[in-house]
Parts: sequence; C-alpha cells; structure tokens
Amino acid sequence: MAASIAGVFTDELKNAVETSKVLVVGAGGIGCEILKNLVLSGFKDIEIIDLDTIDVSNLNRQFLFQKQHVGKSKAVVARESALSFNPDVKIVAHHDSIIKPGYSVNYFKQFGMVLNALDNRAARNHVNRMCLAADIPLIESGTAGYDGQVELIKKGMTRCYECTPKAAQKTFPGCTIRNTPSEPIHCIVWGKHLFNQLFGEYDADNDVSPDTEDPEAAGEAGESALKSNANEQGDIERVTTRQWAQQSGYDSTKLFHKLFHDDIKYLLSMHNLWEKRRKPTPLKMDELPDAVAGSSKDNSSEGLKDQRPWSIVECGQIFSRSLQSLKNKFEKLQSKNKDDHLVWDKDDKDAMDFVAACANIRAYIFGIPQKTRFDIKSMAGNIIPAIATTNAIIAGLVVLNAFNILQNQFERCSSVYCRLQPNHRGQLIVPERGLIPPNTSCYVCRDSPQITVCVDVNKLTVKELEERVLKSLLNMVQPDAMKDSTGDVVISSEEGEMEGTYHKTLAEMGILDGTVLSVDDFVHNYSLRVIINHKEAEHNKPDIEIVGDQSQCQPKAEEKSNGGAGEKAEEDDDDLMLLDEIEESTSVNMERKRKQDTATESPVSKKPRTSDVIVL
Repeated sequence: MAASIAGVFTDELKNAVETSKVLVVGAGGIGCEILKNLVLSGFKDIEIIDLDTIDVSNLNRQFLFQKQHVGKSKAVVARESALSFNPDVKIVAHHDSIIKPGYSVNYFKQFGMVLNALDNRAARNHVNRMCLAADIPLIESGTAGYDGQVELIKKGMTRCYECTPKAAQKTFPGCTIRNTPSEPIHCIVWGKHLFNQLFGEYDADNDVSPDTEDPEAAGEAGESALKSNANEQGDIERVTTRQWAQQSGYDSTKLFHKLFHDDIKYLLSMHNLWEKRRKPTPLKMDELPDAVAGSSKDNSSEGLKDQRPWSIVECGQIFSRSLQSLKNKFEKLQSKNKDDHLVWDKDDKDAMDFVAACANIRAYIFGIPQKTRFDIKSMAGNIIPAIATTNAIIAGLVVLNAFNILQNQFERCSSVYCRLQPNHRGQLIVPERGLIPPNTSCYVCRDSPQITVCVDVNKLTVKELEERVLKSLLNMVQPDAMKDSTGDVVISSEEGEMEGTYHKTLAEMGILDGTVLSVDDFVHNYSLRVIINHKEAEHNKPDIEIVGDQSQCQPKAEEKSNGGAGEKAEEDDDDLMLLDEIEESTSVNMERKRKQDTATESPVSKKPRTSDVIVL
C-alpha cells in the first residue's frame, strides 16, 4: 500500500494523508464508498458515525455489508469490513446520532476535515453549522438516482449548506387527509400525523379526527355531524386524540374502534362528502378481512416481510404490537420529563410498523390500494432510490477534493455535478466554474463575531448567562439567544417569555460543552456566536472566562447625528441598495428552487442540487 501511494502522491501529500484525521458522517451508500476510498488511499485515522442499522434493501449497493450483517450497526460493520482492506488503519465507529449534544463544536475541532454522506436535512444542517463554528472544511455530497453532486463548504470562502433555500416537502390539504383520502400517500401522511398526535410533538393543525369545517361537509349534513358531537348544553366537545388515548389507557382495541370504526361512521354522517365518491367501510378489530392477494393472517408466509403485502388482519396485529411498544417508550420518556416526546423515524421499527399498519388499514377502508412496508417506508421517508454507480462516482470525487484540501488548494474544490443526461459537450460529470461565495443574507454563515465562554454548565444558570455574560461582559442590552443546532430559544428579549426557564442551569437546558448559541441584540444591531466551553471553576479563579478577541464583540458604532442632509441621503441610498440586493438574492433563490423542483420531477439538462435530497 505504501509503495503504491508513494508512486502517485508527492511526499508532502503522502505525509498529509497519513497524518490527517477525518470524520465521515453516514455509513450508507456514499459513506461505504468514501470509507473504502479513504482506507485504500492511505488515510490512517478515521472516525465514522451512523445511527442506522443494516436492512436487506441496503445490500444491493452498500457493498461493505452482507446478508449476515442485517440488523447490525452500519458504522460498526463498515469499520470491520474496511479494516479487511488495511488492518493498520485506525477506524473509530460510532453507532449514534450526529445531532446529539456530545457531537458539538469541540468534537468537530479535532478533525482536519469532515465528509458528509447523510440522508436527512436536519443532520446536514447540524454538521454544516458545527463545521462553520469550528472552521473545519466540510465536503457535502448527495445522490438522487443518476444525479449527484459534491461541493466544498468552507467558512468565509464558499456558500454553506443553508445559503440557498431547500424545496419544501409536498403537503396536502388537511380536509383531504382527514376526510377524503384518495391516494396511498394521503393515508401514509395520516398515519404519521396519528403517530405525532399520540406520541410526538402535538400540533392541532395535524389532527386526524374528521374535519367538520371542511367546506364539502357544510350545510345540513355538516351541522348534523357537529350536533352529534355536542353535549347536553349544545357545546361542541373536542377531545384531542392524545387525551382520548390516555383516557383509554392506550388500549389497542378501543383505539382501533375509535379510529377505524367510530370516526368513519362519523364521516359517513357527512352525506355531502359521498355524493360523488365511494363511501368508506368502517372496520371492527375482531372482524378484519384477510383481503390482500398473496398475504396471510399470520407472519409465517415466505419472503421478506418488508416486501410482501400484509393482510388487514396482520395490519391489525402489527398495529396492536407497535402501539404498546411505542406507549412504553413514550411513558418512559415522560416519566423523566413531561415535555419530552417521541420523534418519528423511518428507521425506528416500531414507529415504521405503526405508520405502515395504520396507513394500510385506512387505505382498505377507503378502497385505496395497500402498499408494502418497503413502499410505505420510501414514501413516508421521502426516499429517492439510489444507484450504486452514482454513489461510487460521487464518493470518488469526495476523496479527490479531500486531497485538494490537504494541499490547501481550495480553489480546485469547485462544485461538481453528475447527471444521466450529458450536456452539449457530452459531459456526464460537470464542474462548476470556481467556488460559489457565501450568500451575504444567509443567517447561518454571515460574518458574525465569534467568542468562546468557559463556564461550569452544571452551575451557571440561564439568567446568569444573560446578565453576567451577554449584558455585562459582552455589552448587550436586550439579547435574544437560541441554540444553533436546534433553533430552540433559550433567552428572549420579550418580557416574561422565558421566565420559567431562567432559573435552570445551562446543562438542564441542553446547553453543554461545545454548544453554539446565536445571539442577537436588535437594539444595538449587534450579533455574535457564542461557543459554550464547559470548565469547572478552580479555587480563587473566575468562574467565567472569555476566550477570543473581545474588541470584535462590540455594538456597531452609531451614525453621527449631525452628518447633514447629504450624508443622510447617502445612508438612505445604501439602505435601498441593500434592499435591492436582498430582493435580487430572493429572486435568484426562487429561480434556483424552481429548477430544483423541476429536476426532482424529471431529468433535465439543468444542474440539480442533489445534496438537498435523501441519500441512500
């Protein structure tokens, strides 16, 4: 291995490769290829992190995994397989979520570069912000079928992942989801809403109960339906789905009867809805049909469970089993923190089983074709099928860019696009011309001062952070602060808004070692990033220490009041120019979004930004 590298690399690059420390985030289709490339290129210190476990559907393109690995950690198995290429490499595997508090700025600072191979936007946003705060080069990559993209993200030099708006996920009218579903996706979205109503973050706008305010249900039929839900005084009784489930003890039979029988009967009372539609058929749990061709009433059928049809009987069994498992998880979380909740994840077996079973039962009720669990997972998780060849090409480009970074040749790391349809020159792999500079209006990577505050997060309270640090030491008047990774507000300038949390310690608020806070003082037009560094105070030494250039962390100088009309006119012109720039930037971003939407629908000759999509 050393001899082959010596014949290709310069001594300087060879030494940089062998001494650099690299973090690979994601061990899926692209991640496996990147890890293989790194090991075979001579990198000797690598960490890889992935929360997912290996599924049978991964085996056709994630070549570090084999059938006997199904159910095991992707990161751990990827490490073991990669070591077979070169056992002398140090590879540390983490079966974990990169969004967890432990993977903060201080964690990222130990690496020379980060290589992203992720499959969701939240994790990408987190890694983007951590790399910016740590000033570590990030190589972002993504694929969507035959399309792919690689780009460098470097603080102050290139645009960041959040510089351009991402295409919003497709939504559906609430009345369609709740009253008149006509496609499998309507039932799947309803199932995800039900999960959140029972176990997740409650949102009244995503209720799953029949919508009596649906315009189609108006008139006498709608009024009749409303009256049927009124108490003796004529007031409408509205009980949330979670309240109803808690009152029934999350009894699967009772909950099934409410969702798939009583609520359907309630919909049938809205006669206006069914004048031109097929009426739904209420179901009872003890009378479920084995109605899907090729399916069985039990789990003994041959074939992969994910890819064979489930009978409605089997859906009922899986509904009951997953409901009880999720109930136990939810109650365990709430016993520690009443405000905590479950988060739906396509890779969580119980959460995915629950949505798949509910979606198919509801689809059967409304005469909609049922889908396999595999299909529902793809639709619920917004997964775009991946191509092994595209993953390999993109991973190769990622590591080539890594070589450029090690040689400080950032200008050679321009964005590269891979696409099925070649351009007029016959190119399948097309580089961008030069690096794309940061978006000046991007709130994530805009040029804000950065300071590190060393405190004991287990002792300092949120109120003390506001009064002693932000106001006293950093000269703010009315600061607002939020956690950069999650967007959670921890300090508000609005009087009384956060009083209930000011007495809590930073640790109790999830502000731990390496947490980045975005802080703004709109009174003085003053913003900065504050990195929290946990440090236990030593005897006879200050319990708060500021690290960084405090001279840069000052309110912007106010304009002289006696500048005269000429200066005022010039100031106004500057404001107008800034407004024009923002409008121009917004117009450009909207055009980019339109092109992204078009690229998602069908292959075109335009360059898609595929790092915005799910990567397998």
